[in-house]
Amino acid sequence: MIDGSRYAVVDIGSNSVRLVVFGGPLRAPSVLFNEKVMAGLGRSKDGGLDPAAMKRTLVALARFRSVAALYDIDSPHTVATAAIRDASNGKDFLEQIAQIGLNVTLLSGEAEAEAAGYGVIAGFDRADGIVGDLGGGSLELARIADGQILKRISFPLGVLRLPEIRARGPKALDRHFVKLIKANGWAGAGAGLPFYLVGGSWRALAKVHTHLTQHPLPILHNYAMPPQAASRIARAVARFDRSTSQYDGIVSASRQPAMADAAAMLITVVNRLKPASLVVSTTGVREGLVYQQLSAHDRRLDPLIVAARVEAARQGRFAEHGDLLHDWMTSLFSGESDADARLRHMACLLGDIGWAANPEFRAERGLEFTLHGDWHGIDARGRAMVSQALFTAFGGGNARPLILTQLATAPDLDRARLWGLAIRLAQRMTGGTAAPLKASAINASDGVLTLSIDPIMFTLIGEAVNRRLRQLATAMGMTSTVMTN
Repeated sequence: MIDGSRYAVVDIGSNSVRLVVFGGPLRAPSVLFNEKVMAGLGRSKDGGLDPAAMKRTLVALARFRSVAALYDIDSPHTVATAAIRDASNGKDFLEQIAQIGLNVTLLSGEAEAEAAGYGVIAGFDRADGIVGDLGGGSLELARIADGQILKRISFPLGVLRLPEIRARGPKALDRHFVKLIKANGWAGAGAGLPFYLVGGSWRALAKVHTHLTQHPLPILHNYAMPPQAASRIARAVARFDRSTSQYDGIVSASRQPAMADAAAMLITVVNRLKPASLVVSTTGVREGLVYQQLSAHDRRLDPLIVAARVEAARQGRFAEHGDLLHDWMTSLFSGESDADARLRHMACLLGDIGWAANPEFRAERGLEFTLHGDWHGIDARGRAMVSQALFTAFGGGNARPLILTQLATAPDLDRARLWGLAIRLAQRMTGGTAAPLKASAINASDGVLTLSIDPIMFTLIGEAVNRRLRQLATAMGMTSTVMTN
């Protein structure tokens, strides 16, 4: 059973061993603690696990067990993957782990692919494509759509195994991959679809790409690249000289040795599965294991809105205010897409998080919190629009912060600024409370922006409210008026 507030996953992989403690609603969990040890269980060449790697793993697991206990978690969800699954002494090692007090589930290749697929479903809004999870011992593929795993498979193509394959010749990896996907019905399976990159080795490559392109947002989740990026990354990695510390601060030292093999695998995937784009997912097997515990109802919840609502309850003054605010202004934006309405909903939910900040820095707080927050189900454009809305709502005026102009178009930011002005008006009129929103309405018609309110609350319409109403009307190219309803 999961208590709904804290949940721990211990992932014993072929390359690394990791503990993640999650907190909050499991549809949009926050990471309370995250630690990995590069144990290298999959580096053995004789079919068995290396004794030194086993020892490092046992020491790490004993620590992880103790850390989980500090969070009052007695039984972390512990899983093992390809290295132990394929090792001749894997069963014996599982018995040693059991003596630490961890009950390990040995995932099959298909179960691992399924967990990775659900991890991507958990971290995106309506994910539809191919998931590729590159680990130390294996490559898992999963076809996902409509919240379901339609197809999945595991291949013995982890980064610890790729050097041996590539040593057979420059086209050996491609020939081997083609043979595997043809035999299992995966040839061209990604045509026209996004390919979701899961795993630390591929995330390291994505960091290289953000460095090459000087991408202004240092957040990898939902970072999208064209398929051609694989070749560009591979060329950059081929020129990489570890002695110069070229990627220090960009890629961790533990990931650097595997970058060339990971890049070769990515090029092979692009050439043979024909994806339309490459999209980074920082959610994978561990998040998928959490997602699999959810009810059918909770799986259908939007992770972005769930997370924003949690922050509204934690930082806002009145929990119901954000949802009411979203409904209150909807008539002004009737022509917007469902995707933009969802972003506006997020902005409204977060529209009261700045009240406790220093007044001189509220606008900056709104921008930073939404732009750099650990949000799932939102891309760079969406982050920029919500950030613009809160920057405006919290007193940023007509300014467009430079970083936002690099992530979204001028029309997108103009629309978001209107959201912000509407939030700013409502916050001044209501003081962040709910009752005035329920007793008032705002509409735009025939070039006039009309704020109507119940007569019993008409005294709320003071000079400051009228000024903010005029600001919103001017931005919309209208005049304004106030009336009782």
